[in-house]
Amino acid sequence: MQESRREFAKKAAMVAAGAAVVGGSSVLANSSESSVQGDSNNGVVLGSSRKKEILYKKTAAWEEFYKTAK
Repeated sequence: MQESRREFAKKAAMVAAGAAVVGGSSVLANSSESSVQGDSNNGVVLGSSRKKEILYKKTAAWEEFYKTAK
């Protein structure tokens, strides 16, 4: 019983590894064709939103967190 489980696990691992290699190589092949971009933006996608992005707002809760985290 143990031998059949081990053989199954070995075969399943080999199939999964083979699928990962095939899938990974096809992704690389597809991405290399579409990676040609202009030099004007260095590949950065610019949005059209006029809102200011706020990453941090100083509050009492954050101050307490930073005091205890140090």
